Amino acid sequence: MTRLTVADITFARKVLQTEADAILALIGRLDDRFDHAIRLLLDCRGRVIVTGMGKSGIVCRKIAATLSSTGTPAFFLHPAEAIHGDLGVIQADDVVVALSNSGETEELVRLLETIKRLGARLITISGNCASTLAQASDVALDCQVSQEACPMNLVPTASTTAALALGDALAMTLLVAKGFREEDFASLHPGGKLGKRLMRAGQLMHAGDKAPIVTTTTPMQEVVHEMSRKGLGMTCVVDNGRLAGIITDGDLRRHMSVSVNLLDRTAGDVMTRNPVTIDRAMLAAEVLNILEQRKITAIVVVDRNQQVEGVVHLHDLWKTEMF
Repeated sequence: MTRLTVADITFARKVLQTEADAILALIGRLDDRFDHAIRLLLDCRGRVIVTGMGKSGIVCRKIAATLSSTGTPAFFLHPAEAIHGDLGVIQADDVVVALSNSGETEELVRLLETIKRLGARLITISGNCASTLAQASDVALDCQVSQEACPMNLVPTASTTAALALGDALAMTLLVAKGFREEDFASLHPGGKLGKRLMRAGQLMHAGDKAPIVTTTTPMQEVVHEMSRKGLGMTCVVDNGRLAGIITDGDLRRHMSVSVNLLDRTAGDVMTRNPVTIDRAMLAAEVLNILEQRKITAIVVVDRNQQVEGVVHLHDLWKTEMF
């Protein structure tokens, strides 16, 4: 296997530095034009249509995906396919975001007539603000780079990286402006580790017949049977329907070490009063934090009247493969 030379590593570092410099150069260009673009996107009553050719098209797909995942309906439109029959997807209430480093990409320029005729708004991300696309846009965002990371200054590298970063800046600014919250993110990401981290206690808890529950007057022999049958290493103890305490495996061991007549007692005699509780809306990540901080393996979910709704166990969190 050929080993990398010092010169190879030096060049790779130069590539990263060139692309980092391209992104940093964008910071000073965020002005009223960027604000105008955000206003257009916030006011959009249709969809955001992101379009570009070649490498720019790949960046467009990512920007559209990021917008959609953070509460702004968006999709990618291939400009070549658009001019061969897909133009009908563009409607008057839409905002089109076009990416082109030159601003003269033929397939994009040919979309201008339709965009203008329909009255859709156009935001351009381009390296040439004097280009045809930029001049025809409602807003033209300057994404010019001084050089590509390619040694021939030909392969789109720094320019696509900068465009992607500017697209992220748009998406994240929109997210903040819309007040997008963790629970909104969770509703759009029900699958995968991100979504599972944002699941609610109510989605994870053992409820109904699966929740271990006894009353304060339940004999300890029946308590042990309930704990064994439900398999959570604990049981809730209720009094007149309200949570009065809990009994855990640890409680049983402690009481057995000091009392030979444990099975002659009731749940109310053995329970730990005022246990830690949560509500069903708590995020799974927050539940895990409480369990770890308190060094406990299960926690009771109650409603505002202290009625038991269920139990979340540490194993339920780990089984979701979210951490």
